[in-house]
Amino acid sequence: MAHEIKDKLVSGLAELLREREGERHAIVLQDFPDPDAISCAMAYRAIAELFGIESDILYGGRISHQENIALIHLLGIDLLWWDHDKPIPRGRYHSAVFVDNQGTTSTLTELLEIAEVPVLAVIDHHADQERLEPLFIDIRPTVGSCAAILTHYLSEGILSLKMAKPEHRKLATALMHGIVSDTGSMIHATALDFASAAYLQPFVYPDILIEIMHQQRSHKVMEVIRVALANRVIRENFCFSGVGYLRSDERDAIPQAADFLLTEETVHTVVVYGIVINADGDEVIHGSLRTTKNTLSPDVFLKEALGRSEEGGYYGGGKTMAGGFEIKLGFLSGHDDADLAHIKWETFDRKIRKKFFSKIGIEES
Repeated sequence: MAHEIKDKLVSGLAELLREREGERHAIVLQDFPDPDAISCAMAYRAIAELFGIESDILYGGRISHQENIALIHLLGIDLLWWDHDKPIPRGRYHSAVFVDNQGTTSTLTELLEIAEVPVLAVIDHHADQERLEPLFIDIRPTVGSCAAILTHYLSEGILSLKMAKPEHRKLATALMHGIVSDTGSMIHATALDFASAAYLQPFVYPDILIEIMHQQRSHKVMEVIRVALANRVIRENFCFSGVGYLRSDERDAIPQAADFLLTEETVHTVVVYGIVINADGDEVIHGSLRTTKNTLSPDVFLKEALGRSEEGGYYGGGKTMAGGFEIKLGFLSGHDDADLAHIKWETFDRKIRKKFFSKIGIEES
């Protein structure tokens, strides 16, 4: 580290890591990681390496968004996909670290608990999901991106970026993309997001960042957007749209469709959802919320509208201007004939829409 760390929170993390030299950590991402999460994992791994700690960046779902794929390939980011049906061996990891999530959106959380891997840290900018009990916690719901939080750690001196080190410039490029993408191109950026972006700017590879951010939409994404447009229902400036069944590698089309529908005039909040079929046949309702209404809290809105599962966890949660939800179908999952699959979708589509209509105080016609 280049100099004494004055920030007490960052200093506390440094002290915690200093006691764990020689350990191996699991850096856990949500099942469908975005640029913010991926860049934060890169930053934590780089920080931990300074303290003699090895790390694996783990995720249990899919990476399908064209920008995410470009980010990984162009910057050479090493991620480890873990099959959620495969146990995590006991002793493989000394600690787990969750960045840009709190365990509620990862199928690996329970696997790590079964393997008795303690949670060392949670660093996130979503509202508290009340799921994990880490030794170190830094949750800042008022910050636009989690990447800004990790960049703040760097600027405090826990790891000083060097222009001469390509790995540092790649990290800065990833973090900048994380900040820009999660703040709506800085429209919803906070003071910390702007300060972090300013710190990173000299180290960024601009050509690579431009290439990452200007990926074309796939035909499938365009088709999902078309279906979302056709199925949208608008009430009281809210827009709701179900897009039917999707494969797991198409799941990232849901938030892209939500972003697109939010551009319609008079609409301030959009919810897009669909049933995502995993490779093993399990089905999960995935949904994304986007809003431009400053007085609407996505986290509170989704928690109140959808409630909790039988296990006690919330189905949905969020951050400023955005949120998401996941509802496992469990027994009702599986390959059905076309007629039964259609009935199942219509049932869940109506049920979800009814919950949101009830939340905003109107009756479904």
